[in-house]
Amino acid sequence: MQNDVQTITEAKNLVRQLIRQVENVERSFKSARNWGLIDLFGGGMVVDVIKHIKLNSASSQMNEINLNLQRLQQILGGVQIPVDYRMKIGGFSTFADFVFDGVLADAWMTGKIWSSLEQIRELKNKLYSLQGMLSKM
Repeated sequence: MQNDVQTITEAKNLVRQLIRQVENVERSFKSARNWGLIDLFGGGMVVDVIKHIKLNSASSQMNEINLNLQRLQQILGGVQIPVDYRMKIGGFSTFADFVFDGVLADAWMTGKIWSSLEQIRELKNKLYSLQGMLSKM
């Protein structure tokens, strides 16, 4: 019984931590999205650099989130939690955004940012649901 209480407490704490991390990465994606929109209207090289700094920050935060999701899955045992959240922006996207800097490349990159932002919002909703379930235990 004591072990169950300890496990649930550990899971609750980790979910709270994950929600904070997800909210931080969501802010990074929103900022990158905003810079991407500026880039669509002729932002240039400086805007590209700022946008990619925001994306790099989001990427490193996503790595931490994935590690904590794996840890949460281990704590909860049989509960299946998707643990492979990655940015939908790869090396070629970054290359294309700088080299082929234009409306099409900027629109493509902004679309990828929106997709990643949507994915992180879905994760946040799942974590809030899990937090609600754990609070009832």
